[in-house]
Amino acid sequence: MEHYFSLNSYLRQRFGQKMYKLALDGGFSCPNRDGTVGKGGCIFCSGRGSGDFSVPVGNDISAAIVKAVSLVKHKNSGGWIAYFQNFTGTYAPVERLRELYTAAVNEPEISVLSIGTRPDCLGDDVVELLAELNKIKPVWVELGLQTIHPETAQYIRRGYPLPVFDDAVKRLKAAGIEVIVHMIIGLPGEDADMIYKTAEYIGSSGADGVKFQLLHILEGTDLAKDYKAGKFKALELDEYIELLEGCIRRIPPNLVVHRLTGDGAKKDLIAPLWSGNKKMVLNAINQAFDRDMLVQGELL
Repeated sequence: MEHYFSLNSYLRQRFGQKMYKLALDGGFSCPNRDGTVGKGGCIFCSGRGSGDFSVPVGNDISAAIVKAVSLVKHKNSGGWIAYFQNFTGTYAPVERLRELYTAAVNEPEISVLSIGTRPDCLGDDVVELLAELNKIKPVWVELGLQTIHPETAQYIRRGYPLPVFDDAVKRLKAAGIEVIVHMIIGLPGEDADMIYKTAEYIGSSGADGVKFQLLHILEGTDLAKDYKAGKFKALELDEYIELLEGCIRRIPPNLVVHRLTGDGAKKDLIAPLWSGNKKMVLNAINQAFDRDMLVQGELL
């Protein structure tokens, strides 16, 4: 029994095969780092913009894809998703975006283009470009929402209000583009009810998919300073699984779950240390789903 609508199931339904993401670094910055919106980035963001495992693209997308494939080829025998993960993947002149992303979708090995970005970096010209590319190969846009609660958003220095997210989803969907939303479980100050409300909001937002992310604390971040000062505690594994189950029970059955957790670079991980053993974590999650007979959307 599949307890939730996994990315693998979706890919097999739509493309007839399993696919693997190639983490690519397009050389982007972020308006939350260069002073346009703020400085220092989101409080949890590492110096590489959540792309610690990505391959720099430079001016040679083909070479970057070959290198990225060589790093993970042992894990996959199906298609490939070009995933521009670092910082804000639409924060550049549209001419640069057109050059980079057109080259990516024209690579024969690539089946899908996925771009991580901010809702406040999706001007009409950018959405129009993405819609053009979507006619060549599927384009996914991943939006970093993290939470719907204003006080938490201010604490993590997200840098935009919730209506900006709503507008971005509306315009992307109108352009025929799939939307995936990132949500963090375990943000300081948020109780279970707040976490579940974010999951419910994502489920009703019009998004096509969701990525659940454990809050992990990385060395060198401002979040690490607060953690070391004792301002909050990291989640234990059983706490995280219970919250994750509560979220999945509250989202529509057709919302694709792209990720159940996440991990940072082990050399920088401060807490929770259990998250560094990804295989153990995923096994524990799947065992809990079986034990609790989890069903996606059962509390709607």
